[in-house]
Amino acid sequence: MSETSGSPLPDWARSLGTPPHSGRFREFPEAFRVEEQMAFTPEGEGEHLWLHCEKRNLSTAQLIRHLSHSLEVAPRDIGVSGLKDHTALTRQWVSIALAGRPTPLGLAEQIEMEGVRLLSFGRHPRKLRRGVHRANRFALYVTGEAVTQGSLETRWNALVTHGVPNYFGPQRFGHQGSNLTRARALMARGWKKKQDRDGFLLSSARSFLFNQVLSERIEQDNWASGLAGDVFNLEGSASQFAGQALDEQLRARLTALDIHPTGPLWGRGESDVSGEACALEQAIAEHEPVLVEGIEKAGAAPMRRALRLCLQAPALEREGEGIWLHFSLARGGFATAVLRELFQHPAL
Repeated sequence: MSETSGSPLPDWARSLGTPPHSGRFREFPEAFRVEEQMAFTPEGEGEHLWLHCEKRNLSTAQLIRHLSHSLEVAPRDIGVSGLKDHTALTRQWVSIALAGRPTPLGLAEQIEMEGVRLLSFGRHPRKLRRGVHRANRFALYVTGEAVTQGSLETRWNALVTHGVPNYFGPQRFGHQGSNLTRARALMARGWKKKQDRDGFLLSSARSFLFNQVLSERIEQDNWASGLAGDVFNLEGSASQFAGQALDEQLRARLTALDIHPTGPLWGRGESDVSGEACALEQAIAEHEPVLVEGIEKAGAAPMRRALRLCLQAPALEREGEGIWLHFSLARGGFATAVLRELFQHPAL
């Protein structure tokens, strides 16, 4: 794994090898569309006003600031399930705490501005919490040599059949990996909440270690087929279980994309992983003692994340000189992890 130019991030291994051609994406906001898919809708009454918003060329943080000002509420009283891309056309839910206050008249006119449109709204008893959405639906328009030479479509079909490495995307690590650089410095001093109030640096450190493990397992060709001692994640569920030995039943379920091996979100405490899988993760950890010790001293609880993603409801559609890629990813999945398998691009 070599470092990418100008960034502390390695060029992590790809399951399909280095793409033979380059491509372009996000050439304009409408070419990168994301919509949250929720498992429920607002109940119709309660202290919180839920807004289904469409934003263009704005980050979620900018949307929160705008709503805070427009509706005269503190940013802490605004809830979101996920952070959506800036250079994109995205749709997401936002909750506003309005205890004792009615829904404003002329709500759409009050909050709409250039780049923000209200799609629907409703009252709900609870604040919207991080990670409650079920999935994200993507529509991405891709152009360039990978499209004209045909390699993108071939690699796309392989991802649909075999799954996608579940890497944390570059946005998790900041511009040119700046969050990881800051995380290393903070962990060396000793992590303090007041120096990382939103936990972005701690998250970057844990995400980096996960990506390191995933890349090594791709290099060893066992990221999808499993190792003895793996903890497995059930597709479409948060359910996980430890499998001591890789028997024929487990191998068949792995091939069918019914279960996936997992990797560590590092923390303090015991893990259920054992055997070969544990040995591999410990070897990675030994190369990053500052991050590992810093995360443990910060008190983060150990968690597991699937090493493989399934493309849900995948579709490919040609339009003009490019291709639209349509797919859903379970929450926590990054579309950039899909794109970096398909073509070369400096941002991937």
